[in-house]
Amino acid sequence: MKPAPESAPQRLAQLIGHSVAAIDTPALVVDLDAMDRNLQRMADYAKSHGVKLRPHAKMHKSATLSLRQMQAGAVGMCVQKTSEAEALAAGGVSNIYISNEVIAPAKLQRVAALARALQARGGRLAIAVDSLLGIEQLAQALGAGENLIDVFVELDVGQKRCGVAEPADVLPLAQAIAAHPALRLAGLQAYNGRAQHLRTVAERRAALDEVIARVQQARRIVEAAGLSLPLVTGAGSGTFGLEASSGVFGELQAGSYLFMDADYARNEVDTSQPQFEHALFVKTQVMSVSAGHVVVDAGHKSHAIESGLPRVHGEALEATGCNDEHTTLRATSSAPLPALGASLWLIPGHCDPTVNLHDWMVGVRGGLQAGTVAEIIRVDARGCLD
Repeated sequence: MKPAPESAPQRLAQLIGHSVAAIDTPALVVDLDAMDRNLQRMADYAKSHGVKLRPHAKMHKSATLSLRQMQAGAVGMCVQKTSEAEALAAGGVSNIYISNEVIAPAKLQRVAALARALQARGGRLAIAVDSLLGIEQLAQALGAGENLIDVFVELDVGQKRCGVAEPADVLPLAQAIAAHPALRLAGLQAYNGRAQHLRTVAERRAALDEVIARVQQARRIVEAAGLSLPLVTGAGSGTFGLEASSGVFGELQAGSYLFMDADYARNEVDTSQPQFEHALFVKTQVMSVSAGHVVVDAGHKSHAIESGLPRVHGEALEATGCNDEHTTLRATSSAPLPALGASLWLIPGHCDPTVNLHDWMVGVRGGLQAGTVAEIIRVDARGCLD
């Protein structure tokens, strides 16, 4: 009998201890040294500003990296999907916030089961709501019991996506949560995703001024009715310094800081908050050379392009187009184009959906040129869409 072919994890595991040159392409690679510096900078910043850090795991989708962030001081992790929460819980993460609405009764049954399972092992589940129906169906799924899940009312603070439209709309939802013994009114979800990618510091500051005004108005209305919103949670990698210094936000949900991507690199630097390094790359190889361009073997099945084409790390090259299996690069200087077979490193336009295209990340220490493969990181929540 022929031996069974090696699985992808087996092949990748054999890379450990070998040079980065041994990594086949295309591959998703994490510069662990840069990642660790990013991790510690954010943890130190949150601690020094007296705010909690609850990073968004929808970015890396990894229980391993989630636990590493919590060991550095994060209070727990955010996710956007029920299945993401289940995947992280299966990997040992015990404090999870689904910072999104869940309406389907079948999913709410899973939410209820996860809430009880996490509580049984000393953990906690939280969820966001923006409707009375959502609250009623959540309470119905949980059934009898007290203080089983933390519930945040989501206020639309400029994203124009989920959340109640006006600060006054928070009150009836807060009252409905407080009326159900199984639910605990935990606070306010106030995340403005649009503000993260406003290019200038002045634009981001102006956007956050509006966010803070709406949050403060909602809190005043709820407190006047005899209730409280104990925690305001939100923020992202583009604005977290503004939330941290606001005196209003008590928790930061930034996620992309751990890896950083090409789109965030287009933002004007805010010197009031720490700077982060690119730590996520797609290793790729030149597979075709023409007079004015080269083609590499990583297309948009390997890296997401909805936030723009990737940057080429350390090279005078720019991406001019991308297809399923190919990215076309041209020179931005008089330097010669890379040779056929040369390895290049792409910085994805958007890290979150790029990670979701891969089952595994290859962790490297010692740099992208002379480093070695140190570990293989599973993307536990890859494809967790429900």
